[in-house]
Amino acid sequence: MKISDVRIRFVKRDNSKLKAAVSITIDDCFVVHDIKVLEGTDGIFIAMPSRKTSEGGFKDIAHPLNSETRKMLEKTILDAYMAESEKEQAAETAEAE
Repeated sequence: MKISDVRIRFVKRDNSKLKAAVSITIDDCFVVHDIKVLEGTDGIFIAMPSRKTSEGGFKDIAHPLNSETRKMLEKTILDAYMAESEKEQAAETAEAE
């Protein structure tokens, strides 16, 4: 499996744990939208797309079946998030000067 595209949409909300929404393309033929990049007490992490259940909890709509795949997804997504975040910060700094 190869993640052939990662698209980051930053979320600008004060005091929000949600930092971005991500779409990934797998093998140039399958897309997963609404993967969340969240900030927790131990740093940033991803959460797979989910829906609210009738009991008030959340259930993943799509998710990796093993930890190896999850780690690969997380690394790819967070690397792309950090790279885009650095570009955005550099652009904001250039505008302020």
